[in-house]
Amino acid sequence: MAAATVCRMNPLITAIREHEAAARFLAWPGDFDLDRGDHVEEVHLASGAALEGFAGDGAGGTYFFCGDGGEDRPVLYADSEGRAALVAIGLRELLQLLLVVPWWRDCRAFTVQQSAELEAAYTEDIPDLAVRRTRAAQALDLELPATADVMARLRQIATGAGEDYVLIFTPEGEPYEPLIKN
Repeated sequence: MAAATVCRMNPLITAIREHEAAARFLAWPGDFDLDRGDHVEEVHLASGAALEGFAGDGAGGTYFFCGDGGEDRPVLYADSEGRAALVAIGLRELLQLLLVVPWWRDCRAFTVQQSAELEAAYTEDIPDLAVRRTRAAQALDLELPATADVMARLRQIATGAGEDYVLIFTPEGEPYEPLIKN
């Protein structure tokens, strides 16, 4: 019974775990691992809303669901350098970001041109990047929006709604710095 509940509440997390091609793409180049949900520091949201680490990256960053509910909750990313930003409204949107622009943390200008330059560099190391991306999206039943749309949405969320999701370093009561600024 509990496993069925988990599937209904977290169908995309279950799909990632069940589809090796999707999990591999998300692991690299997406740098997203469902087995790294523990953050290195004690943190909480300034609002007092629930915070649930569910995935992380190789550099010590953590993805958190904010509030109560399932995969449709806002997703906050905190890096290991004391910076954080709301990056998606729901896991579906986060996965689209990671599939379309897995180098989003390095794309600080939020332009299609900068993303294309980064994609070219990644494609040198991963020649079948586009094929792997498409397979992962199909396995997860996700559409791949245009890069410009993904980058605009990330900026909109981080600098708009994200202002309501301030991550606090609990021991010192200090807020994390904004990862993405206006």
